[in-house]
Amino acid sequence: MKSYPVILIFLLSLFITSCTDTLTDIGKGTLSYSDSIIVKSDTFHISSRTDSLVSIVSQPDSFLLGKFYDTKFGTIKAEILAQLNCPKGYTYPTGTVADSAKIFLSYYSCFGDTLSPMDVTIYEMNKKTFSYTGLYTSNINAADYCDRSIKLSERIFKASKNSSTRKTIAFKLDNSFVNRFKNDAYYNQDSTFTKFFKGIYITANFGSATLLNIGREQLNLIYYYHYPGYKLKDIHGNDSTVYINRTLTFPASKEVRQVNCIQYPDRKTVVAPKDTVTYLASPANLYTELNLPLDRINARAGVAVKGKKLTINSAMLHVNVTETAIDTILHPVAKYVLLIKDSGQNIDNFFKVNSLPVDTSSVLGRYTIAQIGTSSNYERYYSFDIAKLIANELKNSKNSASPATSIKLRLIPVAVGTTTNSSTGSVSISTVKQQYLMNAVTLRSGKEINPNSGDPVTAPMTLKLIYSGF
Repeated sequence: MKSYPVILIFLLSLFITSCTDTLTDIGKGTLSYSDSIIVKSDTFHISSRTDSLVSIVSQPDSFLLGKFYDTKFGTIKAEILAQLNCPKGYTYPTGTVADSAKIFLSYYSCFGDTLSPMDVTIYEMNKKTFSYTGLYTSNINAADYCDRSIKLSERIFKASKNSSTRKTIAFKLDNSFVNRFKNDAYYNQDSTFTKFFKGIYITANFGSATLLNIGREQLNLIYYYHYPGYKLKDIHGNDSTVYINRTLTFPASKEVRQVNCIQYPDRKTVVAPKDTVTYLASPANLYTELNLPLDRINARAGVAVKGKKLTINSAMLHVNVTETAIDTILHPVAKYVLLIKDSGQNIDNFFKVNSLPVDTSSVLGRYTIAQIGTSSNYERYYSFDIAKLIANELKNSKNSASPATSIKLRLIPVAVGTTTNSSTGSVSISTVKQQYLMNAVTLRSGKEINPNSGDPVTAPMTLKLIYSGF
């Protein structure tokens, strides 16, 4: 018991002595070098380039239809191939008389010039149809499914950009089609119906100025008919039949397959690669490839921590957006961009199986506009914390017989779906799909031209690393 005051005096003297050390030297009096922690920061410049997407997995929640051209990204042509879902097991009442049938396309938004007329034609898919379980890509060849020999309807109209109300275009079908659909024997199951009617192919025939954004739930075939309901006596005592009017809907629903066919016929001749910028454009258009110098990160960090165990604490990749005044005239800026490791089938599998971002291989970035200090200027960028991705790559490289020297990553525009927890109100990501709407972004690349000399200089696509050694 008497030893306690002596111990207390010793601890107090140790505390007072340690307080005379500088902030950066705290602990040096009590820790050997082997026990000290080294914390460092470093900046690495990232090389980048623009490349084109061959296709994307076609599982859209909405469809583009039409043709649109701009001088920077070229021409996009969008067509729709769609199966229709039948009302399974439905039978027409006795005495049914077929009246008419129409296909309705409804849209809330469009891209381009609304003064330019659109000529839209609907054909029957008469060669083959889709598998219910298969996945299809945006570069599908429509000629494999339709030879354009069965024309169902055609209309010329002008689109409207008024987003407050839904606009609907009706395509009337001829009498032969109406009479053909009266046979409800084909409604007993999906496979029977798709043999009877494989689907529709919708294309725009002329014009290069307008694209419609058509919702999946806004593409329907409506069949009109009437049948005798009941008898009434007229004022003369004679029997009079009351007829009942009804409609039957064949929707392009999620239970069957639809594919948005996307083509860029002049992309190679219009899109000019530059050293100073790279591009992102959707749908199924352009992405930016990044090359992270894994060997330089490993070498410089390894020297800095002097043989200690390396830990990546933070790795912020900063990607600046430029030329927004030009791009946003014709294309919305991509709200979300996925940074994903480009290796093997990683990217294809990610979207095919509806994966969510995993921070060791894929990170989601959101478009950000931030004021620069107190000035009237703003910075536009995407940022990604890829600390776990780099740490995982360094670990794999260390354990590999052939260590990787770099990491290839892709920046891809995506559409993000969220869900809200009804109890807590927290919002979580539920889906990440390749963007199927018109988006375009110009990014500062790994090089920039000095305005005074005209020489290439390093641009601000950088990775800011904070790491430590234990």
